[in-house]
Parts: sequence; C-alpha cells; structure tokens
Amino acid sequence: MRIVAGKFRSRVIEAVDGDATRPTLDKVKEAVFSRIGPYFDGGEMLDLFGGSGNMSLEAISRGISHSILCDIHGKAIATIRRNIKTLGIQQNCEIWKMDYKKALAAASEQGRKFDLVYLDPPYQIQQIDWILTYLEEHDLLSSGADVVCESLKEDSFKEYYGTLEQVKDATYGITRITYYKKR
Repeated sequence: MRIVAGKFRSRVIEAVDGDATRPTLDKVKEAVFSRIGPYFDGGEMLDLFGGSGNMSLEAISRGISHSILCDIHGKAIATIRRNIKTLGIQQNCEIWKMDYKKALAAASEQGRKFDLVYLDPPYQIQQIDWILTYLEEHDLLSSGADVVCESLKEDSFKEYYGTLEQVKDATYGITRITYYKKR
C-alpha cells in the first residue's frame, strides 16, 4: 500500500497481516479524496475502523491536522503504530484500542467534533445506520463535516440521518462508497 498524494506521496505503508481487515484499494481511496478534498486545511478526523491506518494517513498527508484511529484488533493497532512512526506523525494521531460503540461514547463524553469521519466496518458488522444516527444524535460532527461509508455494493442507506444528507453514492467492483454531508 502507498500514500497517493500530499506531503507523504508515494510513501509505502504496511497492511495488516491476515484477513481480519481489508485495505481500501488505491483507486477507491483516490476517488474518495477527489470527492471530499482533495486537500484539507486542517481539521479533525475519526477513522472508526482503522485497520492499517490507510485512510487517516492519506488524510493527514493531504492536510488533516489530527485523526483518532480506532480498532479493536491488536494486529491492526500494532500496524497503525508502525505506520504512524514510519511517517513521523505521532503528534497528529491518537490510537484508541476499543470497539466502535465505546469509541463513539468516549468521543461524545470528551465533546469531540469531527470534520471527516471514515466508516469501513467489517462486512459482518455493518452497523453504518446505527453509527450515522449516533454521530448525528450526539452532535459529533462539525458544520459541513463529511462522512464517508465503505460497504458492500449491495448495501444501501437512507438519504438523511437528521442533518446528515447523502450527497453521492458510487460503486467500485464489490465496494460501495456512500458520502454524507452535515448540513
């Protein structure tokens, strides 16, 4: 895997060993950041199912100031730590080893607000509806925030979750990317 653009363009990052995670393909990553960026002037990110850290590292390379990377798997957390150290961006990242419900509750208790949220849950979990509702109901999103959901192409989601509006939906092979904007 590699960083596609920005400060760390072409830098290679590790994938998580085994089949506990599935990295977002470069073509999908490029499409996502072309839609929501392609570059950022700061901002806070939540990467709720961090895996290798691929999407957060790309966002930081493109100008996001800070990201919380969450994952429950030890191998994923170890890979995220190595990738962050390789790029020398420890000050830009927080790593939370906990499940997504605990992470959302912790972010809410801390009064966090996010400008970008990336959701790529394991296909067997698929709690995107619940997560979108939680983000909205617990006021975790800044005005104008982007929420990007990666799922199976067969999945579909509501057009609105409170003030979150679906603004685009695209498929890439077996992957569906659904984009929401906080209005």
